[in-house]
Amino acid sequence: MPKIAVLQMCSGIDPDANMDVIETAARDAAKQGAEVLFTPEMSLLLDRNRERAAPWIDSGDSDEAAHLLSIIAAKGFIDLAVGSMPVAAGDGRWANRSLYCRAQGGDPVTYDKMHMFDVELATGEHWRESSAYEPGRKVVTVENTPVGRLGLTVCYDLRFPALFGELGNRRCDAIAVPAAFTKPTGEAHWHVLLRARAIEASAFVIAAAQVGHHADGRETYGHSLVVDPWGEVLLDMGGDAPGLGFCDIDLARIAEVRAQVPSLANRRAIPG
Repeated sequence: MPKIAVLQMCSGIDPDANMDVIETAARDAAKQGAEVLFTPEMSLLLDRNRERAAPWIDSGDSDEAAHLLSIIAAKGFIDLAVGSMPVAAGDGRWANRSLYCRAQGGDPVTYDKMHMFDVELATGEHWRESSAYEPGRKVVTVENTPVGRLGLTVCYDLRFPALFGELGNRRCDAIAVPAAFTKPTGEAHWHVLLRARAIEASAFVIAAAQVGHHADGRETYGHSLVVDPWGEVLLDMGGDAPGLGFCDIDLARIAEVRAQVPSLANRRAIPG
């Protein structure tokens, strides 16, 4: 039964400081027997000031950071499911990119967030992710991880069932949903959406989240969760503080749930 670690972060505008937090967590998680460490969306740099963030992203420092994350995984003997980080994507655009770095080395598996967070909330909070970021175009799974076949998503992707339907079609054993949810949307939707996606895919959902008041002025909801294929919450890290949580993943639970409610097998194409 693999043990995973979930890192709840309050990432700021200093990538080096954020990297130190991840490296320390990887070392501590490995010492406590975890085989994979999951981190939130924008683990390396959480900064809504794009002029301030641009030099780090566009200079290639983000590429160097990706290389360092692979080294951390190898040094710590633990896989790293890095929720996401901003990287240059060409033509002056950026990508919100997840990386899966294996303890045994090799190039990371990458996934670019597909759905851009373009919203205007009743609180006055508004976001236009598409003004700087290029949407991803590929569904990505990682084979042969300690938690089986792992599907990769990022934050706002959670609201789009078609992506999770495809991950279900691919029989993912677990799906990562790293996030930096706002507090209003988190309070209303976070738990119910994550539980629904786990139930629909009959898979574990692992959602490392940002939490608290950040250096760029935003506030995030926290409540990093692990949900089992039946929709039961196995871990909820709360909304108060960063930290490192642990959860045992009983992979036999997937077959038990799919035998009881074989919704993936019963799925039919909807006529156009």
